[in-house]
Amino acid sequence: MCQLLGMNCNVPTDIVFSFEGFHRRGGLTDHHADGWGIAFFEERGCRLFLDYLPSISSPIAELVRAYPIKSRNVIAHIRKATQGTVNLANTHPFRRELWGQYWIFAHNGNLDSLPSLAGSRFQPVGDTDSEQAFCWLLDALARRFDTAPAYDALHAALKALTAELAGRGSFNFLLSNGEVLFARCATDLHYIIRRAPFSTAHLADADVSVDFSSVTTPDDRVAVIATQPLTDNETWTRMDSGQLLMFVDGEPVA
Repeated sequence: MCQLLGMNCNVPTDIVFSFEGFHRRGGLTDHHADGWGIAFFEERGCRLFLDYLPSISSPIAELVRAYPIKSRNVIAHIRKATQGTVNLANTHPFRRELWGQYWIFAHNGNLDSLPSLAGSRFQPVGDTDSEQAFCWLLDALARRFDTAPAYDALHAALKALTAELAGRGSFNFLLSNGEVLFARCATDLHYIIRRAPFSTAHLADADVSVDFSSVTTPDDRVAVIATQPLTDNETWTRMDSGQLLMFVDGEPVA
């Protein structure tokens, strides 16, 4: 199946170090070679880069590696196709507008069936279970809330809605509107919170290290979420199956 990468911070931060390891899993250190994508929120805007080529050989991935875009919320995905052909329309993450906000979604897993989208203003462009699930989630939220709700109410609604989808298969996902980032674990999802005092981290997929104390301030706080830990010298927290966390300003809120 696919792999997910997310970042949520209290200050704009680049994801170059994590992406250096993550993109190698798209065809080099792992077999997720059916396309990749990454979304960076910048205030109300969102930069979205997609490619149906493996991330290890994608020229767009080279651009992202060389371009230290700073963002408070990032979602990335490398694909191992289970449903849908390998093309740009089926490449995660997916983007839609709701309540005047961009929403970004990426999924890891396989859903055997999905609720109907009849009458929904959200319709899939491609033919993946992931995009259809995203459209159904947004439509269900739009029916519950006329305007953007408080985040505790949104978390409760998402917990109920995702439980319904999870009954149809494996449903790990990342979802963000640029202010908060939701992470749901079905099988594998891990996270780490980096805060002062910062230390040196070493990638598991490449012999690359960074001393975070030299590139951060004492007030910085960064949460990184990944299907599998990206570093081999740090302690990552494994999420429980069925757990839905909301990350705000670089730390999880249950």
